[in-house]
Amino acid sequence: MSVDSRSARIAVTGATGHIGGLVAASLADAGVPQRLIARSVNRLPQLAGADSAETTYGDRERALAALAGIDTLFMVSAAESADRLDQHRTFVDAAAAAGVRHIVYTSFLGAAPDATFTLARDHWVTEEHIRASGLAFTFLRDSFYLDFLPALAGEDGAIRGPAGNGLVGAVARSDIAAVAVSVLQDLDSHVGQTYNLTGPEALTLSEAASIITEVTGKQTTYVEETVEEAYESRASYNAPAWELDAWVSTYTAIAQGELSLITGTVEELVGRPPVTLREFLTAETDTTEVDTA
Repeated sequence: MSVDSRSARIAVTGATGHIGGLVAASLADAGVPQRLIARSVNRLPQLAGADSAETTYGDRERALAALAGIDTLFMVSAAESADRLDQHRTFVDAAAAAGVRHIVYTSFLGAAPDATFTLARDHWVTEEHIRASGLAFTFLRDSFYLDFLPALAGEDGAIRGPAGNGLVGAVARSDIAAVAVSVLQDLDSHVGQTYNLTGPEALTLSEAASIITEVTGKQTTYVEETVEEAYESRASYNAPAWELDAWVSTYTAIAQGELSLITGTVEELVGRPPVTLREFLTAETDTTEVDTA
């Protein structure tokens, strides 16, 4: 059944976070009615034309109530956890039972059952569950976040991991949000589509470190580790095995070339090219200078 996005009731999850917050703000600016769904409504932004509902992904009964009357669900993937897949399945099932007709889901580039990046396997399972639900869907498969590249560096400015000379076409969260807004405002054009969202350039982590150093003035380097060294250097965090695997496979996926893809999808859907790492860091530096002036 076709959904008229001009009158469809949209629910936005993750509005207390970066991508969901940008999507919610953009929809509000466009006068699109929406419902903001969060674990705590007290943390939600106050936006014109928006109401709110409180639930977690794993609470079926509260999710059913939160999604009542909703046609379209923008579903930001849940925070990484051991039971994230169970949470996703519960929420998708609740959406179907509540009468939601279309899910726009933030997935991951190269989502597959055998992806090197372990969390990309979780995204594949979630995609398959959404497909099996019978709901219309659009999958936004984003590359690693451009915003997170500087955060990979430790206190000594070193980015350590077994990424080798592999390339990553990281994409800014703001560009993912812009694509989501474009899709949500023209749903009929995007039914059943899977979009690979990347930045405009593929960089090695050594190249990224050089750009970070140049733009921010913070000395940043890339230090190659073996897989064994990567696990050993992170052992002191006492993280569970699944989380260690996710951290290390962030780098091995780059080394395997699974994140090197560059697409023109962002520009095709929003009418402008995605930002580069240099542009992102320059904008962040300018903002910081203004805020601290």
